[in-house]
Amino acid sequence: MSQELFLEILDRGISDARIRFEVGGREIVVGRGVGDDGQEPDVTVRVANPRVFNRILAAGSLGLGESFMAGDFEVAGGALAKLLEILLRNRLDKKIKERPWTAVRVALLRLADVLRGKAHNVQRHYDQGDDLFEAFLDSTLTYSCGYAADAGDDLETLQRNKLERICRKLRLRPGDRLLDIGCGFGGLVVHAAKHHGVVATGVTLSRRHCARGQAVAAREGLSDRVRIEYADFNEVTPEYDRVVSVGMMEHVPRREYDRYFAKIAEVLTRDGLGLVHTIGANAVHNEHDPFIQKYIFPASNQPRLSEIAVGLERHGLAILDVENMIRHYGFTAACWLERFRAHRGSLDPERYDEAFQRMWEFFLSGTVAAARASDAALFQVLFAKDYAAPMPLHRV
Repeated sequence: MSQELFLEILDRGISDARIRFEVGGREIVVGRGVGDDGQEPDVTVRVANPRVFNRILAAGSLGLGESFMAGDFEVAGGALAKLLEILLRNRLDKKIKERPWTAVRVALLRLADVLRGKAHNVQRHYDQGDDLFEAFLDSTLTYSCGYAADAGDDLETLQRNKLERICRKLRLRPGDRLLDIGCGFGGLVVHAAKHHGVVATGVTLSRRHCARGQAVAAREGLSDRVRIEYADFNEVTPEYDRVVSVGMMEHVPRREYDRYFAKIAEVLTRDGLGLVHTIGANAVHNEHDPFIQKYIFPASNQPRLSEIAVGLERHGLAILDVENMIRHYGFTAACWLERFRAHRGSLDPERYDEAFQRMWEFFLSGTVAAARASDAALFQVLFAKDYAAPMPLHRV
């Protein structure tokens, strides 16, 4: 029943692509592509275990991801990201809700799954070390969206573009005191000190990030101008001319948004500038992806632009510029995925087994797809402490 129902949903719901399923010695093509009916399908899915259909119907993206982790299916030519993009672009969950009988049939399957307890499996725990991030990130280990000046930019260029673009938006001047809240391995503070002459402080709650960032600053001869501290952002006390936070707000609980913006306002000088860079929600409802919540970023949020605006307004911070860079995340994540596939063989299989590696491939493929076809956003919001602060005619 589940196989027929799933394929029926896809056949009715996909209007701009065709997917070939190879299952049980049969080939079944679903969807409606553009042009001749005889055209080659956009992607081919090879099903090794037909339980995948029930898992997807019962648990949505979580079931799809766990099926991929278990090896229940493969996508020919490594086109998993393309498959996920097609599914996202056609908004299948919405179309299921628009068909009452189909929605009831899917709901019954999901209820049965809950009663069996599958939805409550204990999350596997992995100690993710630097070697995992070295397998797919750039040389600075910057784990956030880059900026594509050109569609052919490689990963090093994407991240260098992003760091420089942030520095230019903040109009950094030699001697400025820069604070980076959630600085990771310190790529931004090192870049800003090295190329713009600032005195930079980064705070992080990762001891590993802190130690490695300090080592990088020392190697670059910047220990006198770059300080990376193991500290919570609430503990920051001095004043700063510039405050930046990249890829950190996603991990701030909603109940702490007010405290987050209050702290930024507290430490920013009267003529200071700040910038928040965060994955965001570009829709009324912030629907958390269950696969990401369970396996990748538990308890993470995607703030809406309205929530960011309210936080800034409440604490006297004037919005100067807002940019949605989500399409640039597609280029960034595609590079991450390519690098991960190329280097996954170097990972210790005792530490990162096959299921973990497939989980990470699914996550990166999903990030590519979400950047291209979902209602996700990547906001960069520039703001000032002074409402009369001069504004340039152009963004950068």
